[in-house]
Amino acid sequence: MQTLRIDSRSPYRTLIGVGGIGTGCFFALEGEQTLGRNESRPGRLLDVRDYCKLHIISHYVSKLLGAGKSDFQVFPIGRVGADAPGRQVMEEMAGVGMDTQFVHSSEGKPTLFSVCFQYPDGCGGNITTSNSAAAEVCEADVDAAREILVSQGKTAIALAAPEVPLEARRRLLDRATETRAFRVASFVASEITAAREMGMFERLDLVSLNESEASQLVGHPFSPEATENFVRSCQDFVRKRLPKLQMVLSVGSLGAYGISSDVWNFCPAPKVNVASTAGAGDALLGGILTGFAAGLPLLKSDKREGVVETALDIGVLLGSYKCQSPHTIHPDADFAALLSFAGMHGLKLGSGLEELLS
Repeated sequence: MQTLRIDSRSPYRTLIGVGGIGTGCFFALEGEQTLGRNESRPGRLLDVRDYCKLHIISHYVSKLLGAGKSDFQVFPIGRVGADAPGRQVMEEMAGVGMDTQFVHSSEGKPTLFSVCFQYPDGCGGNITTSNSAAAEVCEADVDAAREILVSQGKTAIALAAPEVPLEARRRLLDRATETRAFRVASFVASEITAAREMGMFERLDLVSLNESEASQLVGHPFSPEATENFVRSCQDFVRKRLPKLQMVLSVGSLGAYGISSDVWNFCPAPKVNVASTAGAGDALLGGILTGFAAGLPLLKSDKREGVVETALDIGVLLGSYKCQSPHTIHPDADFAALLSFAGMHGLKLGSGLEELLS
């Protein structure tokens, strides 16, 4: 299997992440009218496999870097229930090379599970377990992996992903700051204010947000008609408040922006026949972390288009590729598939990326 090269020259050789681990199901409802309070509604159970954020991001990093078969290791931190869904996701994570020694089973708590429903017009929602094992993830779970962070030092990437308490995610960022690891996070929009009050953004090197999440952070509304004005607002926020932070801003089917205090790049997304966008943002971040681990920069040094040469390019390519699958993890995503996908869309590999292919 083709992967990016990881060896003694690589800047990062370990990913340690805390976040949600679980699964779910999808229903296609009959009728456009909104579900009533006391209503029963028929719906088709779809053949769609749903996963949670830490699992999705870590899966792509593991597959694209050959975790368990190369010099790269992936350590998820989390909790699942002592049930069939918990055993399933544990087996699947181990199957792509993750080391699951820090994923614990919680007796009496179910694995994080989401029931998603969709109306014929594409709108919908979901119901997610609030009393799941993931809600029990705590600072002690993170501290159990501290020795990995200490031993890996600056060659570790620490990832704080949603669907577990903010306190556990902040503890990972604290420990990563102590060991000088590269610190990464994503948030949902409803967490942004609390995360700012907890000082989590000061503990980050990279944050990945969509339009609504970034709007909550910078206090400036996003408008599709004035996208670059919004990007400049994000850059002003970074420059004035968090000058060492890099930001990834995803803008749906258009692509994504990479933003630092002094420069920003736009990477357009290849156009595809969309089966589902669920999980595309997590695939974007997984691709970016893959590029970082192998030594690619986030941003281009020039304005060349049509060349895959940065971590942002890989992330956008993977996010677009994922949208062709109804599942939140594309089952066929590997580097050979991505290279073929890039070629189909007229994209060429930069010399730095070609040298990293093994």
